[in-house]
Amino acid sequence: MAVIHQTTLKPTKLELLDAWLPTRPWYRGGPDGPRLAKAGGFRLDDPAGEVGIEVMAVTDTSGAEPVTYLVPLTYRGAPLDGAEHALVGTMEHGVLGRRWAYDGCHDPVLVDRFLALAEGRTRAQDQNVTDAVDEDVTVSWSGEGAAFAALVTGATAADDEEGTELTAPGGAAFRLQRVLCPAADGASVPAPEGAAGHVAGAWGLPDGTRVRGTFVVLRAGA
Repeated sequence: MAVIHQTTLKPTKLELLDAWLPTRPWYRGGPDGPRLAKAGGFRLDDPAGEVGIEVMAVTDTSGAEPVTYLVPLTYRGAPLDGAEHALVGTMEHGVLGRRWAYDGCHDPVLVDRFLALAEGRTRAQDQNVTDAVDEDVTVSWSGEGAAFAALVTGATAADDEEGTELTAPGGAAFRLQRVLCPAADGASVPAPEGAAGHVAGAWGLPDGTRVRGTFVVLRAGA
């Protein structure tokens, strides 16, 4: 169980994202850089207790229209070997000391935990409260777990204008929706056609409206 510390972070998570988001191909903000606010998210527990995992929804109001991005982050007490390209930045945590924050799509611990979430082997945790399940996060699963194991150890990642996709040698794919889109029916988010599994969640719009949409889609290989 991850313990959420009420302490200081220097720089803050949003300050880290201010510099990192404009470097992403799916970023749609204005030329003066993002104006970010937290819009939602959840946490996942690392069974080993070593890696902090947070899935953040952040809304940027710097462009013509507000855009909400999904940004999964992992927090580590030491650099992750071979993941220099995925480093978002470092922070000084008031309790834990220096933390290395990574784009979680490139961290095998986060990918493993997302698979566990989709398969129903773990539950999403509240973003701000220790040991509290986040009931807003829903999942579906009809796949075979073994087919997706290579996503943790041997996947390649590619970004496009909508999201990030990890593809394993056998063809299994994990797609993270970076630019969030509210579902047509605000109450339910059906599994995308042909998906082996999916994860959906909720976030808040700038006007206070609470909406839901797809966060992750898992597809089996051919």
